[in-house]
Amino acid sequence: MNEILNAAAEAPVDAGDAHALAALSLDALLEAASARRDRRWGRRLTFSPKVFLPLTNLCRNFCDYCSFRRSPKDDGAHTMSTSELDEWLGRARDQGCVEALFCLGDRPEAVFPSYARQLDAWGFGTTVDYLERAGRIALDAGLLPHTNAGVLTRDEMEQLRPVNASLGLMLESTSERLCDKGMPHHRAPDKRPAVRLQMTREAGELAIPFTSGILVGIGETAAERVDALLAIRDLHRRYGHIQEVIVQRLRVHPRTPMAAAPEPADGDLARTIAIARLILDDEVTVQAPPNLSPDGDSIELQLRAGINDFGGISPVTPDFINPRHRWPVVAALGERCAAAGFSLAPRLPIHAGWVDPAWVAPEMMPHLAAAEARLSTAARAA
Repeated sequence: MNEILNAAAEAPVDAGDAHALAALSLDALLEAASARRDRRWGRRLTFSPKVFLPLTNLCRNFCDYCSFRRSPKDDGAHTMSTSELDEWLGRARDQGCVEALFCLGDRPEAVFPSYARQLDAWGFGTTVDYLERAGRIALDAGLLPHTNAGVLTRDEMEQLRPVNASLGLMLESTSERLCDKGMPHHRAPDKRPAVRLQMTREAGELAIPFTSGILVGIGETAAERVDALLAIRDLHRRYGHIQEVIVQRLRVHPRTPMAAAPEPADGDLARTIAIARLILDDEVTVQAPPNLSPDGDSIELQLRAGINDFGGISPVTPDFINPRHRWPVVAALGERCAAAGFSLAPRLPIHAGWVDPAWVAPEMMPHLAAAEARLSTAARAA
């Protein structure tokens, strides 16, 4: 086992050794993962200053842990108008944000005729048509869109590429078992692993910088977590497009079927983060959302586990997926990082290694340069 860890501290483990990592002690895993992170990324952590824009919370899926999705007649059902987008984007620009995260339910027009009629009244045939317009509004406001709209077709990703810095889709898991009756993805056809892997593969074929991730605590086994990470790595090694992998802890919500489910312990999450760092290639960022960590030293434990990024943090909007868990204040998070021996710096929603005409639509390059200049000016003024 020591041979596996010694090798993992230097380079990604072989697929045959990946499952053996789960049996190792937590301290040994943390030490190896931290060494791998430090070798590639040093002691610099990053985050993306963002505004979270839930374009619509209507969704055709029913995931047992989700408090975000709505049907049209549910309390809280909402689709944002262009005037709302203008308002939030203006606030975000004033607060120094550079990312406009569009996050929404899967293909609601396929199951909700009233929503389809609303889109038509606004002059849009599909949600993706509206997303394209929303992306242009964000760019006009000086923010860079990153879109997580659930499962998209190849043609839809091509449509969105000219108005997005990057796209994303959480793989969550490759376990078909989680789609069985009584399991959390049973009523969520867009959570079928083959469907999500296909979109991730097609994004690679289109050379789109891409965010993926796994969800920890929805009933998966330790071996299934490793399987999902290996699937992400395999696609990245084929196409080179996975810029970041999120290791996200389940936080349960009232009035959902999984309201009483146990949440992953800090040590379990740290173990999964460390395994992700030891499996994934060095250029792939490993991220854990800081607002989903309970109070205490859990963030410091995640630093030991090898994260090099916190993802998006918003000074203007809540996390609409996990609204009970507030974003940290960046200054306070920076102090915690400094106490642990790290610096904290803002970044674009596309990671530096993918800011290149080979990966970005030509129309996006001037917007990326302008946003980078804004971050640099803000850093000099701080």
